[in-house]
Amino acid sequence: MVSLSTAKTDPEKLVWDELDRISAGMLGLEKESFGLQPMAPNLDLATKSIWFYTRRDSDLVRSVMNGGQAIFCVVGKDHDFHAMFRGPIAVDADPRRIEEYWSSVVEAWYEGGKNDPNLTMLHFRPTECNFWASTGNLLTFGWEIAKANLKPEHEPDVGVHKHIAFA
Repeated sequence: MVSLSTAKTDPEKLVWDELDRISAGMLGLEKESFGLQPMAPNLDLATKSIWFYTRRDSDLVRSVMNGGQAIFCVVGKDHDFHAMFRGPIAVDADPRRIEEYWSSVVEAWYEGGKNDPNLTMLHFRPTECNFWASTGNLLTFGWEIAKANLKPEHEPDVGVHKHIAFA
């Protein structure tokens, strides 16, 4: 369950903690309409960047080669965290990264394994993030909705929305 207190006091920590818990999100380029596709993130917390395995012959790789800003949208494992990241993305087949994040799941997608000629990676460096963290407590949620229904001027307090600019 997402921590609303951490969302308020240390939003950047919350974002990276929640991102570390998810197995997939939707990645694409800002300039591409309907170009988002599911991708599994591999976090590099030291550099606050995300690596994705992909195929060299994919439309996404071809689009990335033309430059631009990427967006990565995620929903938390418990559906109480939603975020959109934005920043530069580049093709980078760094063999150390391929080795670092390699797993049997990734191997299933590449016939030639780590040496598959069509294997490459995308390196995403988010510069900003918008996120929404909400309470998973049904009692709190119900109470806030009831208060709002009784007092129209009261907006339900069921979460936190923040914008983060990463340094």
